[in-house]
Amino acid sequence: MLTPDQQALYQTEGYLVLPGFKSDAEVAALRQRALQIVEAFDADSHRAIFSTSDQARRAAGADFLTSAEGIQCFFEEEAFDEAGRLRQAKALSINKIGHAMHDLDPVFQRFSRGPALAALAGDLGLQQPQLWQSMYIFKQPGIGGEVKWHQDASFFDTTPSTVTGFWFALEDATQANGCLWVQPGGHRGPLRERFVREGDAVRMEALDATPWPDTRSAVPVEVAAGTLVCFQGLLPHWSAPNRSDRSRHAYTLHATDGRADYAAHNWLQRSALPLRGFC
Repeated sequence: MLTPDQQALYQTEGYLVLPGFKSDAEVAALRQRALQIVEAFDADSHRAIFSTSDQARRAAGADFLTSAEGIQCFFEEEAFDEAGRLRQAKALSINKIGHAMHDLDPVFQRFSRGPALAALAGDLGLQQPQLWQSMYIFKQPGIGGEVKWHQDASFFDTTPSTVTGFWFALEDATQANGCLWVQPGGHRGPLRERFVREGDAVRMEALDATPWPDTRSAVPVEVAAGTLVCFQGLLPHWSAPNRSDRSRHAYTLHATDGRADYAAHNWLQRSALPLRGFC
């Protein structure tokens, strides 16, 4: 799947950009299915809000924890007015859908698996890939929230560290509508914090005081729809708020290597749904 040069670049930089990995038809099918899920979602019964600026507080609800083996919609922080009413249509208020669409929804399953992804995972070093999480991220126009600097290994702690992110652009991602930013080579730095679950409580535990990068040491990853960006779990990445009039839909998968020890303190645990790889 990958050339030796691409594999070397991934090891050096900590991320790899693969344009045209998904076809226009595949992208359109996933976007259509996501909108169907949102349309069927009961916004009055579930008011869960997702925030990476205060993740521990926002993740304390049952909707977040049970979404490990379900499909749940989460609102943008700025979706509601002071009276608790949506400021705009429901379809323009959702931050993301998570976290088990890849196992529970046929359209998402088809998008998330297949020979090409299986071969790619192997080339990235995942000899026994296990897919833990899927997220459909809307990055809504005008109110799309910032995703603060973080490392995916904080949320999927394994020994040794093996979590790998697969980020699919479903719309063109630019600096104007909140594209990813990454710190090339930053995966060689330490794990700065760990997201710990204790029963139904979660907290962010500080591990290392190394400063997060800023836009002077990071680079924007501006990509066209259909592009796949792969990145190692220790790579710091970030995205700005979307204040433009264009959304920035994306879909992400997180996988670990089954040979590694998956920590019992990770927030996402499976009890009913079996873990599968990309096949």
